[in-house]
Amino acid sequence: MAYKDKTYIIFDGDKDKWAYARMKGWKALEHIDFDFENAHDEYTLTNRASDEDYIKAKLRKRFSNARQVIVLIGESTKNLYRFVRWELEVAQSLGLPIIAVNLNGDRAQNNITCPPIIRDTYTVHIPYKMKIIKYALDNFPDEFKKQKNNTSIGGRIYGVEIYKQLKLN
Repeated sequence: MAYKDKTYIIFDGDKDKWAYARMKGWKALEHIDFDFENAHDEYTLTNRASDEDYIKAKLRKRFSNARQVIVLIGESTKNLYRFVRWELEVAQSLGLPIIAVNLNGDRAQNNITCPPIIRDTYTVHIPYKMKIIKYALDNFPDEFKKQKNNTSIGGRIYGVEIYKQLKLN
């Protein structure tokens, strides 16, 4: 059973919206065991060109019930400071576990695409595959809470045995 707490999803709204839409599609299909409570569904931003302060206020409301964050990392995600970096800063300030999902399929932190703000943090890095995303939602938030007061830094990855267990060889 997938993690049921609200998940705030960060992504490049111009280039990577397809990945976010696909995740919502997985969730909608009854025959697929993938579910998450989406913090984005509660509040609609009607005009992207609106005042930045207004948009950030609305985004802050989305964080209010979130218990974990997924950041979809595409080719340009690391260069988006206006909202993506700000959202990651908010997530960190709230002490939320961050699941970094590499759209290029990498199973580990990729310093070429990973936003610098999360490179040296206790963040799990996984490929954009439904089964490992579900696994991370089910397991990483509790692991993060246990490690929160620990001095663990750097990218966290799942070992080969997890991928074998999930049949993602």
